[in-house]
Amino acid sequence: MKTENVIVEKSKAFALRIIKLYKYLVNDQKEFVLSKQILKSGTSIGANVKEAIRGQSKPDFYSKMNIALKEASETEYWLELLCDSNFIKDSHFESIYMDCQELIKLLVAITKTQKEQ
Repeated sequence: MKTENVIVEKSKAFALRIIKLYKYLVNDQKEFVLSKQILKSGTSIGANVKEAIRGQSKPDFYSKMNIALKEASETEYWLELLCDSNFIKDSHFESIYMDCQELIKLLVAITKTQKEQ
């Protein structure tokens, strides 16, 4: 039976949204630079979370979760640039940006808890 893990589920769902955004940016907006950056950082969040779950030690877990947090912060930056440069509409930006903010909050809580242990 599959165990539910909020950060794993949310980071994967976010990665799928980022992939859809990437396709939109490349196919409809003909934007090829920022789209590649956000694809890398946005999908890397979940990859690092999955690596952390399989970490060999508590420091390894903390390190991977911290990398996921950094990738989420980078993704936040690319989203802001895409919005400010009018590649994505405000309504689309707000939804995915809120998801990114939620991931950041979860990752901050996880890394803070791990650091204190």
